[in-house]
Amino acid sequence: MPILSAEVQFVVPFQDADPMGVVWHGNYFRYFEEARRVLMDKMDYGYRQMQASGYLWPIIDTRVKYVRSVPFGTEIRVTADLTEWENRLRVDYRIYDAQTGQCLNKAHTLQVAVEEKTGEMCFMSPDVFRKKLEPYL
Repeated sequence: MPILSAEVQFVVPFQDADPMGVVWHGNYFRYFEEARRVLMDKMDYGYRQMQASGYLWPIIDTRVKYVRSVPFGTEIRVTADLTEWENRLRVDYRIYDAQTGQCLNKAHTLQVAVEEKTGEMCFMSPDVFRKKLEPYL
């Protein structure tokens, strides 16, 4: 069960397609990023707040399952669900055809907190993050 969820919806632009007219595989990460940005902004811990808090949150792992190709011009809905947070952040993504509801892509990313001053990885999510998440727990 996700702790917090967000979604974005848009029409896939022509420039995101490969020569065969479908979304080039690398562009999916931009879609995940936008949904994750909305998710983190929802809890008032977006990229500016992360940096101001003294922590970086690099992605350390990602997995993608390309279920169906997505032609340019398709209206898609991208969901981001925060499913782990105590020691690392796991965000699960789904991309759906906005018209049919059919799942087109599944993915997740893992991120860890790194103290900006020392470059040391944190083995628990820092207090500043936990406090931002409290209203959703």
